[in-house]
Amino acid sequence: MVMPSQTALSPEAGSDAVSPAALPARIVSAPVVPTAELTRTPKRRSFTAKYKLRILDETDQAADTGGVTAILRREGLYSSALTDWRRARAAGTLGALQPRPRGPQKAPANPLQAELAKANREVAALRRRLDQAEAIIAIQKKVAALLDEMEQTQERSGKS
Repeated sequence: MVMPSQTALSPEAGSDAVSPAALPARIVSAPVVPTAELTRTPKRRSFTAKYKLRILDETDQAADTGGVTAILRREGLYSSALTDWRRARAAGTLGALQPRPRGPQKAPANPLQAELAKANREVAALRRRLDQAEAIIAIQKKVAALLDEMEQTQERSGKS
C-alpha cells in the first residue's frame, strides 16, 4: 500500500502549486502475522455429548465451592449453554445433548407419499395407453367406413 508522506506545506506555496509528483511516496507494510483472535472464516463451535457430560459433572462438583464461573471462563462457555445442557440431561436422553443442525428442519417423510407417487405414475401410463387405444379405434372406424364405401362403389360399378 502506498501512502503519501505527511509533510507540512509552506504557507507561501498556493494550494494549486502542490502536485502529486512533489510528494514522496512511502510504503506501509501489512502485519506479517495475523492476530490470533481473527480467523478467515468464523466457525460455529459444536460440542459432543461426551464433552457436555464432562463439563456438567465438573460444574456439579464445583457448585458447592463456587468454581462454576471459573470452569465457564476456562472453557469459554456461557451460563445459558450450561442451563440448556442441564435441561437436556434432565430429559434423560444422551441424544438430547447432541448438537442439532441449524436451519429449517426437514419434515418427516410421509409413508403414503411414495404410494401416491406410484399411483400417479400408473395413472399416467394408463392414460397414455387409453389415448393410443382410442386413436387406433378411430383409425379402424375410418378404415371400415372406407372399405364399406369401396364395396358399395364396386357393387354399383359391377351392376351397370
